[in-house]
Parts: sequence; structure tokens; C-alpha cells
Amino acid sequence: MEQNKELLVWAVCGAGKTEILFHAVEKALQNGKRVCLATPRTDVVLELVPRFRTVFPQTEIAALYGGSDERHLAGQLVISTTHQLFRFQEAFDVLIIDEVDAFPYSADYSLQAASQKSRKKISSRIFLTATPSSLLKSQVKRGKLNSVIIPARFHRKPIPVPQLVWSGSWEKSFRKKKIPPKMQHWISFRLQNSIPFLIFFPAIKTMEQALPLFQKLHNDIAAVHAEDPDRKEKVVSLREGKVPGLLTTTILERGVTIPRLEAAVIGAEELIFTESALVQIAGRVGRKADFPTGDVTFFHYGKTESMLSAVRHIKMMNKQAREKGLVDE
Repeated sequence: MEQNKELLVWAVCGAGKTEILFHAVEKALQNGKRVCLATPRTDVVLELVPRFRTVFPQTEIAALYGGSDERHLAGQLVISTTHQLFRFQEAFDVLIIDEVDAFPYSADYSLQAASQKSRKKISSRIFLTATPSSLLKSQVKRGKLNSVIIPARFHRKPIPVPQLVWSGSWEKSFRKKKIPPKMQHWISFRLQNSIPFLIFFPAIKTMEQALPLFQKLHNDIAAVHAEDPDRKEKVVSLREGKVPGLLTTTILERGVTIPRLEAAVIGAEELIFTESALVQIAGRVGRKADFPTGDVTFFHYGKTESMLSAVRHIKMMNKQAREKGLVDE
């Protein structure tokens, strides 16, 4: 930041990326710099703003997202969705892009151009991610982009490694109004032991067809997806223990921290479950220092390279963390 350069911070899910930013943001603000932290999703903006306002009570902080009523604020610190960067030109001395691999930023060249345009000519840009794209990895390898790798979580415990469990033709099971037996056993164990859970589905239609079957195991199991108007309330209900578990699409693969949470994927062989998505899903588990372990299971009808790569990715980070003395086992 002080040298007005670009940097990739590759830090595992649960490393504490937000807390790592505080010192750099503090230094920038003290030097009169204008800072923007951009993230792909509105709900992440809404989560980050109170945390930054607590840490920087004397700083004018503007929260910008679709429908925000703070568009009039200049804000020495701006926390925004990446789409809001279209509104700025040469405005920021420091631009931090959170979850740089996430949709839509990763797939939208106009958004990437807008992020470049929003920076001052002499400025720094910092990318944060737990799952960098092959392009970013390639830039690091070729020496085009500086990087810092943080392979351990803040609580110094390894990331849970997913189990790969063959569950037969899960689609056929659901058509016959049955939950695959191994999946049913997995859920029953969590219900009996009051362990909150997320079960990720490859499509809304499949999830909604399966929901009544899961509700036979427990009436309060609910489903959530991107267009669900009660999405935030349902996640809060899970966090508060009012519902035992949620069926979900990949909408909850990021930004969710719930104590004791465990996670499963059904149909992990489907294309939507990329290496990045599966690593992020595994990253929902064991995030709290009080509960640093937990189960992650990928139920599948055939292993894919994405599944195997996700497991390799997590094992590689755990290995690096051990070699650097960053985990206590």
C-alpha cells in the first residue's frame, strides 16, 4: 500500500482477512488516503460496515450498494459492491477487492475495467481471496503480481478435509421420493446431536423437490436460494438454533460463519461445483476458535477433477501451515 503496488493476499477461508486489513486501512487513513473496499455481494457489505465503523469511529464511512441511501456521502473509506465502482473515476488511493475470484467480478470484464478506472493513477490495488483463479496464480508464477500466502486460520487449527462419499444416483432417489441412504444417515446424526448443517444442492428445482423429504426428518428444515426474499432471516434462524439446518444453492458458499456448523454437498459431481466452490463450502466448517473442527462430506455419483482438486487444495494449505508452524495439533 505504501509503495502504490498491486498485491494478491491468498488466505484460507477463516484466516481473518478482514482483521488483517485493519492496520493497512488505519495507516492509509492517517496518511489522508481515500480507501475503497469492494466486494461482490450486498450482504457482505452489510456485514463489513458495522465492523469497520466500530474500529474507525472517527472516519466517515460510506456503504454503497443497490438501494443504499448513503450515495451522497463522500466517505474517506468506502465499502461497496463491485458494481458501485462504475460511479467513480480516479477516486481512490487504495482499492481492496475482496473475493476477487467470485461472480460477477471474476467473469465481467467491464467490472474489472471499472475497478481500474476508479483508482488514482498512482495508487495501490490489493486482491483478497481464498481461491485464486488460474489467471491470478499464473501472474504470480510469472512474477507479474506480488503475493502473500496465509495458509492457516487465525485459531491455528487445520481446515477440515472433505470426505468423498459415493451415494448412488441421488436424482433417481429423489424422483422415487427417497433420500439416498448415506445422506439420510448423515442428516439424522446431525439432528440427533443438534449440530447445525448446510446441505448444498446443484439446482433450485432439485432442492425444492427434495425439501418435503427432508422435512419428514424434521419439520423445521428450510431451503434458501438467491431469489428468496427471506434468505437473510433463514440464515439468522440457523445461527440462532431456530432451524436445525438449511438446504441451499451455492449462494451460501461464502460469507457464512456459524458455530459448530457442518456441511454436505449432494451431487458434488455437477459442473456448478467447481474446485473454488467446493473449497469455499468446506471453508464454512470449523471457523470458530471454540469449534475449530467439523465434518464436510461431498456426496457424489462419480468423482470429478474439481472434487479431487478441492481436497488437494485444502491438504496443500494444511501442509504449508504445518511446515510454517502455524497450526497446533
